[in-house]
Amino acid sequence: MSDTRFSLPVTTPRSPEEETGGPAQTGARWPLPEEAFWSEEADPHWMAPGELTEPQPAIKDDEPPAKAPAKALTKSPAKNPAKGPKAPAAADEPAAQEGRSRQRPKATADDPADDPAQPQPEPKQEAQPARRKRDPYLDNVKFVLIALVVVGHSLVPTLSADSSRALYIFIYTFHMPLFVLISGYLSRNFWNSNAKTNKLVDTFLVPYVIVEVGYALLRVSVGQKWSLTIIDPAWLNWYLLALLFWRLSTPVWKRMKYPVPVAIVVYLLSGFSQIEGDFSMDRFFGLMPFFVIGLVMQPEHFEMLNRRWIKILGVLTILGAAGVAIFVAPQAKLSPFYFKASFQDLHLSWYMGLGLRAGLLVCALAMCFAVLALVPRGETWFSDLGTRTLYCYLLHGIPVLVAKEMGWLEFPWLFGPLGVLAIASSAFALAIILCLPETRTVFKWVLEPRLTWLYRRPSRS
Repeated sequence: MSDTRFSLPVTTPRSPEEETGGPAQTGARWPLPEEAFWSEEADPHWMAPGELTEPQPAIKDDEPPAKAPAKALTKSPAKNPAKGPKAPAAADEPAAQEGRSRQRPKATADDPADDPAQPQPEPKQEAQPARRKRDPYLDNVKFVLIALVVVGHSLVPTLSADSSRALYIFIYTFHMPLFVLISGYLSRNFWNSNAKTNKLVDTFLVPYVIVEVGYALLRVSVGQKWSLTIIDPAWLNWYLLALLFWRLSTPVWKRMKYPVPVAIVVYLLSGFSQIEGDFSMDRFFGLMPFFVIGLVMQPEHFEMLNRRWIKILGVLTILGAAGVAIFVAPQAKLSPFYFKASFQDLHLSWYMGLGLRAGLLVCALAMCFAVLALVPRGETWFSDLGTRTLYCYLLHGIPVLVAKEMGWLEFPWLFGPLGVLAIASSAFALAIILCLPETRTVFKWVLEPRLTWLYRRPSRS
């Protein structure tokens, strides 16, 4: 029995790979790509290259594999314990490589990945995760808003009636601000790139030009004069241009430290200037805070609105707003609710104008969050309709304009509460029809033409 106190230290000579600089010098191969999925911890039988003391002799096919020699003890401590035996000659390298591979257990059919030195079969491609399901909540909100847009435009011929005027003021207090807020929320991941720019042209600019020409032809067909001013949007087309510029400004807002206060200040100060409607600049500044607020909102903010006490507060807010709209309808001017008139246009002093703009902003935001709290969050019968609101927005003006020019909205009985209910119900039904998939199938070639020829490369979302 030997005295362990005087045992010499065991040295582990370096492998040929370590001695000569790695596989590039010894002729061994680097790990295959598929071996990147293998880890040392996953294979308890794996032996590091540095643990092989000496190259092993080649083994013939008819001989059983030789046992690995035990580690030898050196007679005296080496001056350089890290230095091991010299690398084998070039002629002996194949045998050495085979010997090292024999040290590891053979791969079996049950577990072919046990030996990392052997070429591994290409791993099976994992099934790609299912596409994330579309959130029905925002689609529900969008359909409710687009239905209110159609109702609001249908009420215009009957605004001389107090009941119609009250409903109109109630709708216009929040429906477009909330639409802009949702558009800002959906623009959070926008950045200026070739593909995104192409998509902006496909989605907003081209439909804008097509609809502008279409409405000019429609007005001529009903007896009005020809009028086509591309830079001054006609009627409801202002939203396409304004949204185009809002999205282009997204990178600027995302770079700011306090984007919402800056947007509110710009909104308030823009009331001092008489901004014309060219390129929808008046609406661009008038509704800017709502877009920026949507831009900075996160999903958890919408979840906060799902609390019971907030829903109760939302009901009270909507009821209070409806009562105020009924009360002020006979005397109130409609121009402030379009979020574009300057203080001079409203015949207000600068401090009265600032107060009015600030009050409208607060009321609109309160109404927006009240509606967001009350709209259903799960799948509903109108969730799918909310995915095609752009078609409804661009097309609903045709039947509304025809009905107005033909006098169908000027019957005396339509100027009372029952008439307002009838107009609102008809407009709601029209919104449903224009959001159907069949409507998109019929008009897609007009509103969404394929424009791959227009770009250097096809646009990608």
